[in-house]
Amino acid sequence: MSLTQSAMNELGAKAADFRLPDVDGNLVSLADYEGRKGLLVIFMCNHCPYVKHIRRGLAKFADDYASSPIGIVGINSNDASTHPADSPEKMVEEVAAAGYRFPYLYDESQTVAKAYQATCTPEFFLFDEHRLLVYRGQFDESRPGSDVPVTGGALRAAVDALLEGREPLRQQIPSVGCSIKWKPGNAPM
Repeated sequence: MSLTQSAMNELGAKAADFRLPDVDGNLVSLADYEGRKGLLVIFMCNHCPYVKHIRRGLAKFADDYASSPIGIVGINSNDASTHPADSPEKMVEEVAAAGYRFPYLYDESQTVAKAYQATCTPEFFLFDEHRLLVYRGQFDESRPGSDVPVTGGALRAAVDALLEGREPLRQQIPSVGCSIKWKPGNAPM
């Protein structure tokens, strides 16, 4: 398994617009989260061992913040023609198996992943109420094969800081995982 690190976009960057289908075929857009105190955008997929490793913890994280004013959305941008485990049909199965209660969207054109400068799965982008980036980094310090428990500690600290009106975390460690599976000629330069 090849390890890719997130690009660590500049804090304060504006959230890129999106309008993508979820696993039920409903279109979900950035505008749907208007009025929320924040929005967490997660680039993820079904097959990546790093996503699978945090899967249960990610579902629990989303459940723990379900009643908060933070919106959560997952986006799969992988090329399903080369990685059929990441197809929209398999995404339906993944939502049911993992128990995700947040919209899981398919970015078939990969334009949203490019707009966010996403590089790996999982990759987390937390935006404030003005849709400015306040956190980009890891879920926690656990990795596949490590003895470190999956807690979501780093992301929880960032979300809690946002909810409590505190400054963004100073120390933000890049997320690591599998590279996004780009369509031929589609990978960002």
